[in-house]
Amino acid sequence: MNTSAIAGQHRKLGIFSLAVLLVSAHYGSGFLLGTAEAAFEVGLGGSLYPLSIGIGAALVLLFAKFYWNEIEQVWTLLGDRYGQQSKIIVAFMSWVSLIGVEAAQILAGAFILKVLSIPVNPAMLVLTGLFFIVSLLPTEKVSWVFRGLLLLNLVALIYSLWALHCVGDYVRSPLDFVPALQPLDPAAAIGVSLSTIVLVTIDMKYQQYVVQAKDTRSLYWGCALGALALTAMAFLPSVVVVAAQNSGILPAEIGGKESISYILAWVGGGPAKPVGIALITALVVPALGSGSTILRVQTKTILDFGWIKANAWTVGLVASVNAMIGLAIALKGGAIISLIVSFSAAYVGAAWVPFGAYWLAQTKRYEFSAIAVQSALLTGSIASVMVLCFSMFWPDWIVGDAALDIMLAGILFSVLVLIGTEVVRQGLESTNSTASNTQKYPDI
Repeated sequence: MNTSAIAGQHRKLGIFSLAVLLVSAHYGSGFLLGTAEAAFEVGLGGSLYPLSIGIGAALVLLFAKFYWNEIEQVWTLLGDRYGQQSKIIVAFMSWVSLIGVEAAQILAGAFILKVLSIPVNPAMLVLTGLFFIVSLLPTEKVSWVFRGLLLLNLVALIYSLWALHCVGDYVRSPLDFVPALQPLDPAAAIGVSLSTIVLVTIDMKYQQYVVQAKDTRSLYWGCALGALALTAMAFLPSVVVVAAQNSGILPAEIGGKESISYILAWVGGGPAKPVGIALITALVVPALGSGSTILRVQTKTILDFGWIKANAWTVGLVASVNAMIGLAIALKGGAIISLIVSFSAAYVGAAWVPFGAYWLAQTKRYEFSAIAVQSALLTGSIASVMVLCFSMFWPDWIVGDAALDIMLAGILFSVLVLIGTEVVRQGLESTNSTASNTQKYPDI
């Protein structure tokens, strides 16, 4: 995506339009089903992930003017200042983070269909094939259909508050949320919240809409309204799931991943009734749109490296490989939010310190050398990916929470290498300067 062209030709988003697009960037099947799955186990504490998205969206206000002025995505900014290698590494780590989101969409879609008595693994295979096919089609013009269905789903979710007599619970949910966090493992809570909050501030999904605000007033008010809406929506799935558990409407065979789908079908009269089927469809079709969009972005990211000549065959080949990787991760199972957060943590661990160095340079506070930033970026990326692989294939080797370990490994190694390389560079420059002066003015 050429963001310069977008900003130059399509800076037309007003306050409400910007807010809607910012919300749509995160509100989807992963947001809903992942939160519902967590709430099924820990109650209102399951809202930690979506609430962290809301907090991150609010913090975007600090960076909004910067993004609006700079226009380009993070990897282009770093690449222009610190070299093409930096651009490739950051783009690659962004691709890595999207693997988790893609797998989560496959997993979520399969459990939506499970409510219709469709087996999970075959559903994953079919959904992956559909993601692949749709990703090759020009679907931008029908993206409003996906957003419209999500809006229908949101209306049904709000209606379920009334049907389950839990409107009062929702109103009290911000006050009840903090006590509900007590049963959570502190490391897991920090890992989910910190990696999510930081990711949103450097997430291209968010930035691509921020740069389209028509003026600074629309920029700030649109971002603020979007953050407020995401925060308000964060408590909806958890409150509904807890109320459904308390009222006994969830059958014993229904688990956390399919709980919200079953509740919405129940609102429509049941999963075998036309309205119930329609509401389930309103969940799975946007998942199809979101999954195919993510797959399309992954494919474009790989092709933008320039290592493969882009044509119909290579696009299809790269898209199929990306789809199969997402399917393989989804077939391993696991919690939806854990999938998203672990892969996102790898991107945060790799990119946040170099982005911080870029921010310091832009604000005239300090400018690190290109070699220091490149070294930090490469080291942080390797560390993050290694810990991510350990968490997936050798989880017993992980001490504490996977997402927190992934993020901290990347950030810690990045900081050490960034500062260490800069100190060595300055030391060498000082030594060379001293030697040069000695040659110019030798003692007599």
